[in-house]
Amino acid sequence: WPKTHSRGLIDRETEQRVTELMAGMSLEEKVGQMIQADLTTVRPGDLREYPLGSILAGGNSPPLGAPDRAPASVWIDTARAFRAASLEVRPGHTPIPVMFGIDAVHGNSKVVGATIFPHNIGLGAMHDPALMRRIGAATAEETAATGIDWAFGPTLAAPQDDRWGRTYEGYSESPALVKSYAGEMVRGLQGEPGAGRMLQSGHVAASAKHFLGDGGTTDGIDQGDTDVSERELIRTHAQGYVSAIPAGVMGVLVSYSSWQGRKMHGNDSLLTGVLKGQMGFDGFVVSDWNGHGQVPGCSSADCPAAVNAGLDMFMAPDKWKELYHATLAEARAGVIPPSRIDDAVRRILRVKFKLGLFEAARPWEGRSGVVGSSAHRALARQAVRKSLVLLKNNGRLLPLRAGARVLVAGEAADDIGRQTGGWTLSWQGTGNTNGDFPNGQSIYAGLRAALAAGGGSAEISVDGSFKRKPDVAIVVFGETPYAEMMGDLHTLEFQPADKPDLALLKRLKAGGVPVVAVFLSGRPLWVNAEINAADAFVAAWLPGSEGGGIADVLIGDAAGKPRHDFTGRLSFSWPKSAGAHHLTNGKQPYDPLFPLGYGLDYRQAVTLPKLSEESGVSAATWNVDRYFVNGHTPAPWGFESGPEDRVATRAVDAGGVQEAGREFRWNGLGSDSVALSGPAVDLRRQANGELSLMIKYRLDEKPAAPVQLAMRCDPRCDDAAALQLDTELAEAQVGQWRTLKVRLACFQEAGVDMARVSRPFEVTTRGRLALTLLSVQLTTDPSGTICLPRAVM
Repeated sequence: WPKTHSRGLIDRETEQRVTELMAGMSLEEKVGQMIQADLTTVRPGDLREYPLGSILAGGNSPPLGAPDRAPASVWIDTARAFRAASLEVRPGHTPIPVMFGIDAVHGNSKVVGATIFPHNIGLGAMHDPALMRRIGAATAEETAATGIDWAFGPTLAAPQDDRWGRTYEGYSESPALVKSYAGEMVRGLQGEPGAGRMLQSGHVAASAKHFLGDGGTTDGIDQGDTDVSERELIRTHAQGYVSAIPAGVMGVLVSYSSWQGRKMHGNDSLLTGVLKGQMGFDGFVVSDWNGHGQVPGCSSADCPAAVNAGLDMFMAPDKWKELYHATLAEARAGVIPPSRIDDAVRRILRVKFKLGLFEAARPWEGRSGVVGSSAHRALARQAVRKSLVLLKNNGRLLPLRAGARVLVAGEAADDIGRQTGGWTLSWQGTGNTNGDFPNGQSIYAGLRAALAAGGGSAEISVDGSFKRKPDVAIVVFGETPYAEMMGDLHTLEFQPADKPDLALLKRLKAGGVPVVAVFLSGRPLWVNAEINAADAFVAAWLPGSEGGGIADVLIGDAAGKPRHDFTGRLSFSWPKSAGAHHLTNGKQPYDPLFPLGYGLDYRQAVTLPKLSEESGVSAATWNVDRYFVNGHTPAPWGFESGPEDRVATRAVDAGGVQEAGREFRWNGLGSDSVALSGPAVDLRRQANGELSLMIKYRLDEKPAAPVQLAMRCDPRCDDAAALQLDTELAEAQVGQWRTLKVRLACFQEAGVDMARVSRPFEVTTRGRLALTLLSVQLTTDPSGTICLPRAVM
């Protein structure tokens, strides 16, 4: 293991202040410092009874008394309310300010109006550590300006399987590149190690994550097992910490994953022996969201094993009260030794003093002109330019003349939510509109401005239709937003079951229009057919709020000479087939389509030949969350219903799209079901992650008898495990479209074995009923989710 040590965290004055403070603390107050609660379950008044040390705002957690998408002013009020409560003077209480943490992972990305930088995969393609430090400093300023003390980043994973849904949170599959970035990002967020009073200079605490090996799980399964040798764990997965720890990183956040079958949250040999011992880390170790509850013998409400393994602070979003009482009892009983409690509290207080939390002055908090400033947006735009990777430019189509007449197509072209991706305003990055980014610019808006300035024009047409033939079309498409768990894939094929974006590219090409493809994704994907259908292909990753950075590179001057060249180079290998999951890190056998470090520029005249369009992977292997969309049942799912004379079905036009819906009519001759069925799938993580079954439907005839909604498992679940749909249908008006979101946890509580769901959707009634389905799929969007009462069978 590398021999490193923390810099700037321990000094005589700080340690003396910590010692003096701890001398007056009760055991209750010490345990309180070790607990972090989430905004959804804690209020400032709770701190009068529970002396908590930290508060966090989780991915979907709104500030106090506000919607989930709130501006900086509301976050400031929330932070001040908790800080004031923790500092109240009252008998028997030692005033210690709470520490407020947030997922500021690509800018202060939970705050409306903040600058959203490209996700880490794009920043890795810049190959520019110095620019990373500037991005870290800008992120810190916008975080400190909103009253928040602590950013949960940087992510130092070196993803080795691109099917992992958090791939875009890693800078690169190359541990050397991750190492070169880690220390610079920490210095950007925190300032130089040992500087002290960081909040007073516009810096915040950083947390390196996730320790250790989260990017190496088998099959890229989130929270899975990294079954590699110790040598490989060091060589590939620990290198970011080799530079982050000497840079003075204040926190290390533990991974959900396991190493060789042992959960990291309970691994004393790595948390204490390696991280705190051989690597010399002097900050504090914090769990991930209820991650301690996954340690054998533990629950979210009780886990002494994690503390004894080296955990200093529990991230306990919802069970913090129970956890506080359990940990206090175990400390009193000696199950957790006093020395372990004191070590944890010392580490936490050390960071609070060095951070400047005990200082009354916070000159950056509420400072105007910081959040979404023009300087920060210009920096983000520069990062976009440097992150773009040109994979194909046949016939030197790019750059385009500034005077060109350009058709801009694709669903992502004028959608800032699509270009910012997950961990943006909400956990999964879903539900965002352009109005949620008052300081942002979509890719289309950036192209339109650049072309207008050069005498050209940009016409937006999502479906690619046009009345007057354009000189060229720019099609912006790619992955829809996702975050951990929901982003996991089984194949690297883009849109394996239904390829509307490929159809758009081909339609434009067939019309004689040259095509530039701008691909938005959180990882390299198998897009051979899409590359073949385009004349030029740009990997734009998830560029953030500054879409104009793409126009800076794609649009040249009046003569077609570049204003900015492509300088981005792949920080991840690009797969040759949809099943090439392990192309990473230059290991042998190594046969990518485009290797690590690849990228064209405008000086090169390279013609890319036609690529193979045989994916080598069945589409049926990937889909566990989309059951009926766009008039299709993606593999491996299909409809099952009663006999046609009892349940009639037909394809119908819906949502303005031909045959996008499926109509079902029960004739009331007996109890019959309509279901979507397939092979058994495991939906336990989705249920625990608070996902919902989302059904978009239209009621065409009111029900004449009770109606049940169910999930079934294989072999068949308890027949009584169904929910009542009657109230929902009673509120629906005939002929109007509605969206129903039922939490998966509700089905689980009704008795469904979520480990083997073979019918994710089933509607049953014995009376007459008619309804049309537009889509049935899982969703991470929590807005409007409900539970239905259990059916009486």
